[in-house]
Amino acid sequence: MVQAYILIQTEVGKATAVAQEIKKIQGVVSAEDVTGPYDVIVRAEASTIDELGRLVVAQVQQIEGITRTLTCPVVNL
Repeated sequence: MVQAYILIQTEVGKATAVAQEIKKIQGVVSAEDVTGPYDVIVRAEASTIDELGRLVVAQVQQIEGITRTLTCPVVNL
C-alpha cells in the first residue's frame, strides 16, 4: 500500500468546497482545510505508486477551484 499527503492550493474562498469534493474520491483517507501556504491537505492511499498518480491527475486535479498540487509519498525508513 502506497500512502501520500497531497498539499493543495485553491482559488480564494474555495478550500472548503474543494475538501468536501475530494472526500468523495475512493482512496482518500482524509481531506482537511488548513492555514499557511496550502489550503487543503489530503491523505490518500493506493495499491501502487502508478495508481496513486492516476488518483491525483485524473481525479483530484480535475476538481474545480484547485490551482496547484504537491504530492508527498510516505516513506518507511
